[in-house]
Amino acid sequence: MSSIPSVDLRDYTSGDPQRKEIFIKEIGNAFENIGFVALSGHFLSDNLVEDLYGEVKKFFNLPEGVKDSYHIKGIGGQRGYTSFGKEHAKGRKEGDLKEFWHFGQFVEDDSELEAEYPDNVTVKELPEFNTVGEETYKMLEKTAKYVLRALALHLNLSETYFDEYIKNGNSILRPIHYPPIVNEPKNAVRAAAHGDINLITLLMGAHGRGLQVQNHKGEWVDAIASSDQLMINVGDMLSRLSNDKLKSTVHRVINPPRELWSTSRYSIPFFMHPISGMPLNCLVNCINDEHPKQFEDITAGEFLNERLIELGLIKK
Repeated sequence: MSSIPSVDLRDYTSGDPQRKEIFIKEIGNAFENIGFVALSGHFLSDNLVEDLYGEVKKFFNLPEGVKDSYHIKGIGGQRGYTSFGKEHAKGRKEGDLKEFWHFGQFVEDDSELEAEYPDNVTVKELPEFNTVGEETYKMLEKTAKYVLRALALHLNLSETYFDEYIKNGNSILRPIHYPPIVNEPKNAVRAAAHGDINLITLLMGAHGRGLQVQNHKGEWVDAIASSDQLMINVGDMLSRLSNDKLKSTVHRVINPPRELWSTSRYSIPFFMHPISGMPLNCLVNCINDEHPKQFEDITAGEFLNERLIELGLIKK
């Protein structure tokens, strides 16, 4: 594929069996072939998106000392603030040219998971920051639930296969700021080539050039969504579960041309994670003589821990 396919979630939720079947086929084919789609018809309102970007820009404009006060030690960056250059892609030493914030799950009716997850961090200086972040989190989680239901049907599973695993899942909403580039970067880019850890990622803010996806020929394809779309991609957990039937595609955020170095870039991905106990064992109906089992059995929690060590966010 030389471009990113587009789908409309309203086809799936329309109540029309034919439209629903078309959506399942389109998103399934896209995720088998390039691992990315641009999705419209999601549950985010224009006003909510505008409010979130407003609050995110206010936060990243706070003084460095204030932002640093929201860095929480010992949790691998799972909540709160992570400063510029601290995270790197797997296999790279250079830190990515970004700073970011993490909102985590707002647990309902499960004291064990509430104890397992770190607490969300409240920004005292911006009273609306956490309110808008929580509402966005829940709307993206709702969108992801329907996408995963469609993918379950594509994989010949029951439609609600993923529901029990994503309820109160360990998902992350990550507002990212790529600051203006001041000096010539030495082997560093805004986000080096990588695959995502999770089941699926829903990305806000892929509306300008920068995000690129590597197709099966090894070519880099610009991933640009329209203003009303989310860019959605397969993560390593879903690729592993489906025995690589659904592709976790390598992607990156390249540095802008020198004439645009003075500009900031913002993007806001939602990383849909399951609960830590979800087995990622390859699905039996994705294994056959042509496609033997490729991955060892592992849980989502064990896999996440391995990857956070590889990313330099937690120590062994």
